[in-house]
Amino acid sequence: MSKPLNIPRIEQCDTEEETLHSNGIGEEGGESMYGTMKELSKNGPGVTFGDTPKPMLGKVHSSFWEDLKSFAAGTIPQSIILAISIGIVCGVAAYFYYIVLFGLLDFTWHWIPEKLIIGKWPEELYVMWIPIVGFLMAAGVGFSVVLLGEPGDLAYTIKCVHEKAYISMSHVMPMVAASQFSILGGGSLGPEAPLVAICAALGGFVSRKVFKQRNRNVVRKHTLMGMAGALAAFFGCPLGGSLFALEVNSRMGVEYFEHMLEAIFCGEVCLAVFRGLSGLPIEPIWSITAEKLEGADPLQVIYGAFVGLCGAFVAFLFAMFHSKVMAMYAHFGLLDNKHAVKRALSAAVVIITLGMLIPQTMFWGEFEFQQISTMAPASELDHIWPTYGLIGFEMDTAWKCLIVGFAKLVAISFTVAGGYRGGFIFPFFAAGAALGRALQAVVPIPVSIATLCFAAGINVAITRTSLATTLILSYLAGEQSAITAILSASLCSLFATGYMVSRLCASLFFFPSFFSVVKVHVCSYVLSDCYVYVLPTNN
Repeated sequence: MSKPLNIPRIEQCDTEEETLHSNGIGEEGGESMYGTMKELSKNGPGVTFGDTPKPMLGKVHSSFWEDLKSFAAGTIPQSIILAISIGIVCGVAAYFYYIVLFGLLDFTWHWIPEKLIIGKWPEELYVMWIPIVGFLMAAGVGFSVVLLGEPGDLAYTIKCVHEKAYISMSHVMPMVAASQFSILGGGSLGPEAPLVAICAALGGFVSRKVFKQRNRNVVRKHTLMGMAGALAAFFGCPLGGSLFALEVNSRMGVEYFEHMLEAIFCGEVCLAVFRGLSGLPIEPIWSITAEKLEGADPLQVIYGAFVGLCGAFVAFLFAMFHSKVMAMYAHFGLLDNKHAVKRALSAAVVIITLGMLIPQTMFWGEFEFQQISTMAPASELDHIWPTYGLIGFEMDTAWKCLIVGFAKLVAISFTVAGGYRGGFIFPFFAAGAALGRALQAVVPIPVSIATLCFAAGINVAITRTSLATTLILSYLAGEQSAITAILSASLCSLFATGYMVSRLCASLFFFPSFFSVVKVHVCSYVLSDCYVYVLPTNN
């Protein structure tokens, strides 16, 4: 008989290196995370080659009550209890973030104008409220970074998940402050990424400090639970939101798939807590057309692929444009945090100018998506005041839809370059909706297919989340029959941009002086699974 196989051990959270994807192999003497491993006797079941029985390792399951009593790392009872605990903590945290954010949005953009401006200022000066708020909040972004420290971003969160398995709590308050100022100022970044970073930190904190977990892979599982909970609560789509938290960690596919079910369960708990506290319904929030698609047909797969490739090409153009913007900021020395105020104010010039001319480009696009996808009047925009802007811009032609789409992408680029903090999932959705409407005016494709597939094509090219994006878009629009087309768009965009972005990165490395000046992670997911986004940052 050959010697028993050696079972590797997972290293602890405080070690220099780790064994990745070792779920199922525990710490103590070859114990499994979900039971124990033992060598079967030679008289028991085994694999036989000729007359020589070969031993095999089999899993002997302990009972639920035994695992509950031992509360060993990675057992099902522990995972359930941790998922519920983290889901509750993150749901409460998301609720407080939500009520503060929307309370301040209403106070800044509705209550003050109604009480202090309307009827008291000359009507032609109403539009000046946009730059007043925009520049004040941009200064707030800069000062929060200078005074509270670097808040990080989603790319930093993903880096920590890979390298440390948790995010330090020291990033929570800087992220709360910077992201609130960013959103209140009308920047084209939303609350999804800040909530992911905050809840990821809380998940790791509960794991390490409350339940005293030391196993790195187990701590990573709990951190991913926090990320999944944040996105499930924010999107109102527990499966799509939770999958996003897992997909976003890799450039192709689902990273840490062994933690998927626990993360989704935590997302469901967090969704229930957040939506229950806030009173928000769990239902679609967009209605693109009066009549929903009644079914899918094979032609929609082709439609989706075509529109998805169009979105991928636009995302490629955006990535090249954004690298130039970041190079410009690096050239003027604005990427250092000691210049955070100047950096934010310089970006605010572009953001506010675009917002005054094209009000549809302001804010993160979750609510603006409805008006953009239906080409509704600007008077229906939710947050900005006055809604008519400087020139009374309306989306009433295909050309104006095209203008809104590309202007939104420019706004996203300068919002990121200016050091604003937030997520660009909904901003890319909004840009894709505008460009989809422009495309639909030329190509006879159903409106819902054009807008949702274009949104998916752009977002997947940047975030690499083909499965989650499909589920989120179809759910939020209430278009379940569009899943076939959206998935086609997402997959085509995912595959196409893998090569296009690689070429962009190669062009950057042929100019090392440019890359050394920028000092950013540009398209770094091509180099390592640890970095996902084509959006460069200065972290």
